[in-house]
Amino acid sequence: MTRISHRVDQIKPSATIMVGMQAMQLKAQGKDIVSLDFGEPDFDTPEHIREAAIAAIREGKTRYTQVDGTPELKQAIIEKFHRDNQLNFEPKQILISNGAKQSLFNLMVALLNHGDEVIVPAPYWVSYPDMVKLADAEPAILVGTAEHDYKITARELHNTLNENTRLIILNSPSNPTGKVYTENEYRELGEVLIEHPKVFIACDDIYEHIYWGNGSYCTFLNACPNLTDRTVVINGVSKAYAMTGWRIGYLAGPEDLVAAMGKVQGQSTSCASSVSQAAAVAALNGPQDCVEQMRNEFKRRYQYIHGALNDIPGVECPDCDGAFYAFPTFQGFLDSRDDIKDDVELASWLLEEAGVSTVPGSAFGAPGHLRLSYAASMDYLEEAISRIRKAITAK
Repeated sequence: MTRISHRVDQIKPSATIMVGMQAMQLKAQGKDIVSLDFGEPDFDTPEHIREAAIAAIREGKTRYTQVDGTPELKQAIIEKFHRDNQLNFEPKQILISNGAKQSLFNLMVALLNHGDEVIVPAPYWVSYPDMVKLADAEPAILVGTAEHDYKITARELHNTLNENTRLIILNSPSNPTGKVYTENEYRELGEVLIEHPKVFIACDDIYEHIYWGNGSYCTFLNACPNLTDRTVVINGVSKAYAMTGWRIGYLAGPEDLVAAMGKVQGQSTSCASSVSQAAAVAALNGPQDCVEQMRNEFKRRYQYIHGALNDIPGVECPDCDGAFYAFPTFQGFLDSRDDIKDDVELASWLLEEAGVSTVPGSAFGAPGHLRLSYAASMDYLEEAISRIRKAITAK
């Protein structure tokens, strides 16, 4: 039997991918499955972005680019940060990668050492803790409770920080909860972090443009500009522009740290796709009405699914201000059943009994919950809710 490295041996396969594979297997067997598991917009990439990619191919822009990205895309990202976030960066502070996921991975490999700890607020995106482990560090899970809107507080952060803490990950809007940190909440966290100069901040803003809360969107550095020299802002085009398969993520941060991340990328994937980078320039520089249209549709779906889930006995779905996930607790239903012990078994039961594919909340550090993606048509969502309600209320 092949000996696997201890880094790989301690991580779990992605829960979303595993659930998706199980659903696909059932579909292959002829079962009618409604899938609410993958976090991927159901819209086509806007036409002007696709045309930019076709033009790039025709113009022969199909070769390697600079490892850290083309000058054109770097400039588009700099202008995006200035326009949307009132943040100013230089080209050497920007790194373009094969998706925001690689941006995060580059950061962790470049920054972390054995014995370092990374504060991962829960509920968290499933990949955060395992990325930390692959970088030979330890995730310190800090649970955000329903009482505090599934977000961490300054006091909780203060009590968790220690001499080994090297990084904290902040994700807003959140996958899976859709919760958004306010400027005041970020400022309170920053007041704690300013006293710990060894700790860096990773601000994952990938769902920035899928936000419908009151007031303007606030990224961490808007509230805490005094922490610019320790903050990395991560974003990408996948969610806002329905470009998941194009694989373009980017980050901005301190120049020396970005250079170190460039070394990591240079010895792994090298540059991102040249054609995808040309498409991303069109996405960031082009008309943004497509983003607003998709956001409005996501909000409409949210309003439906939030109300519909709360009408099901034993289910409570909190409100949210962004992303495209509902994250209801099914604990009331679980407490009424002796044959379904937890959310993992519940997800499997709903797949078999109702033909609806969801992701267990345990994968996000929140037992008793399920994550349902509403990146799907209203007809699809209505069918899913109908099936869930029928299964749960059946005698």
